Amino acid sequence: MTKFVFVTGGVVSSLGKGIAAASLAAILESRGLKVTLLKLDPYINVDPGTMSPFQHGEVFVTEDGAETDLDLGHYERFITAKMRKVNNFTTGQIYESVIRKERRGEYLGKTVQVIPHITNEIQDYIYRGAEGFDVALVEIGGTVGDIESLPFLEAARQLSLRAGRNAAAFVHLTLVPYLVSAGELKTKPTQHSVQKLREIGISPDALLCRADRPIPDDERAKISLFSNVQEDAVISVWDADTIYKIPQMLFDQGLDRIVCEKLALSPKPADLSVWTKLVHALENPKHSVTIGMVGKYVDLTESYKSLTEALRHAGIHTESRVNIEYLDSEEIETNGPQCLAKYDAILVPGGFGKRGVEGKIAAARFAREQSIPYFGICLGMQVALIEYARNMAGLTKANSTEFDPDTEQPVVALINEWQNHDGKVERRDLNSDLGGTMRLGAQTCAVKPGTLAAEIYGTEVTERHRHRYEANNHYLGRVEDAGLIVSARTPTESLCEIMELPRTGKNAHPWYVGVQYHPEFKSTPRDGHPLFISFIKAALAQNQATSKKVG
Repeated sequence: MTKFVFVTGGVVSSLGKGIAAASLAAILESRGLKVTLLKLDPYINVDPGTMSPFQHGEVFVTEDGAETDLDLGHYERFITAKMRKVNNFTTGQIYESVIRKERRGEYLGKTVQVIPHITNEIQDYIYRGAEGFDVALVEIGGTVGDIESLPFLEAARQLSLRAGRNAAAFVHLTLVPYLVSAGELKTKPTQHSVQKLREIGISPDALLCRADRPIPDDERAKISLFSNVQEDAVISVWDADTIYKIPQMLFDQGLDRIVCEKLALSPKPADLSVWTKLVHALENPKHSVTIGMVGKYVDLTESYKSLTEALRHAGIHTESRVNIEYLDSEEIETNGPQCLAKYDAILVPGGFGKRGVEGKIAAARFAREQSIPYFGICLGMQVALIEYARNMAGLTKANSTEFDPDTEQPVVALINEWQNHDGKVERRDLNSDLGGTMRLGAQTCAVKPGTLAAEIYGTEVTERHRHRYEANNHYLGRVEDAGLIVSARTPTESLCEIMELPRTGKNAHPWYVGVQYHPEFKSTPRDGHPLFISFIKAALAQNQATSKKVG
């Protein structure tokens, strides 16, 4: 029978509940338990797919095509279990499901209410996502005291009662701020947060106290007294220079022991050697490279969370410190791409909309003409295709219908029909709802032999997608005739998945790759990702070649 650990938050948001939950899950997994994580989001949106990155940060995509909260990316980076649609749900999904049931008459004429109908539905969703696992860690979004999260907290309370003794534990994450003017840490916000939680009927079994420094024993004792939590269960979680130190931090203070005792579990001892090795590699690099990332959400780097982590993972596996500098594509559009000359490699990530796109096209051209390693992801591939079509294939008016619906040469366009990850045919047009109309989830395709992509992936590639627009096959042949290589296509629609420049002969380039999918979603610190590792190796070679020229 699955046991549950509910992770709640208090005082303020963005304290790192997702990292804390994922770190605890990593420790429990190292003890031989089969672990999964769920994220419960209290907003009314059905999913974050239509939300601005400035509102929500990155949208993570699962193997089965769900657009989810970015915390699911942390979950996959910390444990081996793959997240699915059932691992993330929102208030919007819950109410949508309940209303559909009410319309079908499934409640037999009863008055449909938050309790018990909404809370029962939440519990059913939790059980569905936890099925087949020893322990499910359930992160409840928002902070205690929010109106939006009350049904989720009430459902967690009911589930703990329903599941029985030793079947559920509660871990509460709070803030312990340091006031410079007073010269001390303040425990009152944590006391009030726990008090609010207890009013709901939940008593935490452990407190994770976030601060900018380790919390002294006397302050931990004070928190314990006023929160009615055992002193050894008041865990100090201070700021760390890498999130991969958090599992060891929590383990050293016995959080996994506290949780296992509460759940009446006696698994084998934890083995965190993999995290020790990762942290050692991060702190002792032998090389250094600097990547210029040209995007449009550079004021909020959370928008590229999986991408920046994937680059750091590649650094771990190439013994390199990967420095990332974010550049606003609108500024490149205005001032030109010369500022990119100092970088060891250039990366253009995904994105939506017209704003700043000409700056990205200029970045792709600069990287091609100056032989700087270039990596284009999703939109980054499309702008590279547009640039090559304009300047090398004679398609001078090439564009995407996303940016210019009336373009004369739509080398990137909205494809009306495609097969999704499970073989179902999907259709879309300009009038379709934005939510759920993208090519989403994992798809497999063959890789062309003799290409750089084949060296990286082998004979086939399986990656996750999140996009609406595709390379237009009507023009792709002309671009290929001009020297661009399409090194992978989808098996059914023959859509471009990977493009690259040749490394020898005419139009040769040391490393120039564009992919229609999002490889960052599959990168983990344990294994890295072959495409990112190859990219960082190319950046290292560029760095060494540039150093020799300067020398």
